[in-house]
Amino acid sequence: MSQSPLVTRTELRKRKEAQERLAEQQKAEAEKAYAKKQKEISSVYRKELKKNKPLEKTRSGEKERQRERSTFLNKAILIVVVLLVIVMLAVFFI
Repeated sequence: MSQSPLVTRTELRKRKEAQERLAEQQKAEAEKAYAKKQKEISSVYRKELKKNKPLEKTRSGEKERQRERSTFLNKAILIVVVLLVIVMLAVFFI
């Protein structure tokens, strides 16, 4: 009586091919999941970049601008007061 092997070469080859196909499918699914996750992450950061625009103003720049405005307004008020005094003097003495 000859004993046949428990697993033949063709069966081993079929199992190996099935495992390779399964591994390829799992790899493809993992790549899809990775790409999807990367896309979600990039969209979140893109939204944050849109929301948090780069700063164009600085505290010192704003203070300097405010000082310039203040001096300009003070000069304008002084000129208006001097002109009012001149007009009042002209009205009272002419």
